[in-house]
Amino acid sequence: MGKVIAIANQKGGVGKTTTAVNIAASLAAAEKKVLLIDADPQGNSSSGMGIDKIQATGSTYDLFTGKRSLGEIKHTTHFTWLDVVPAKIDLVGVEVELIQMIARERVLKKAIESFRDQYDYIFIDCPPSLGLLTVNALTAADGVLIPVQCEFYALEGLSALMNTVKLIKQDLNPGLQVEGVLLTMFDGRNNLAEQVAEEVRKYFGSKVYKTVINRNVTLSEAPSHGKPVLLYDIRSRGAQSYLDLAKEVLSHAKAGAR
Repeated sequence: MGKVIAIANQKGGVGKTTTAVNIAASLAAAEKKVLLIDADPQGNSSSGMGIDKIQATGSTYDLFTGKRSLGEIKHTTHFTWLDVVPAKIDLVGVEVELIQMIARERVLKKAIESFRDQYDYIFIDCPPSLGLLTVNALTAADGVLIPVQCEFYALEGLSALMNTVKLIKQDLNPGLQVEGVLLTMFDGRNNLAEQVAEEVRKYFGSKVYKTVINRNVTLSEAPSHGKPVLLYDIRSRGAQSYLDLAKEVLSHAKAGAR
């Protein structure tokens, strides 16, 4: 059965979507069967994978409202091993519709449950909020991957996210774990970046990935070409970092299977 990982941080601009796109692509390059669900109304993961959101048939909105099944709306990508469920702007209004539903926090879990055996990993790119879309993702997930930007305000809001994770564990998903914490946008020339990294490691300990995502212009350029950085420039530092992260994720999975 595939592992479901929500990529979440309610603070915007932390490299959440960059991580979702590139860890999914890197694991697919390692011939792991991967599904990326774009649960952010901005749809940046979708466009970052080269999907035309206007032309796309079906979206995450249909998944949440039950209008179509996952099998009907998943899209193929540049990678044989990677499928994407795209998001469109109509997802903005889905939280209002969810409020009226029974077991509204478990809608996504129910929608993907029968497809878990088809994938090794299912990643959910969450919106930058702790609303019902993120709650659904955390309820459906086995683990949460938290990107943390190496800047001054990085730790602000992390306590709110961890409190949400705690509440989800208590009331909705007892098995939810912190899969890992990823330091992003790191600049080794900046003393503050080192200080933030040190604080994050103090707080999360061994949950912090050894791989650090440095500031890299190629990571910023790749989405405008509708490609993961692996396809845009595999020799770049950003591509190599996400390949290293994929190796860590796989090694953790092997360790957990023992």
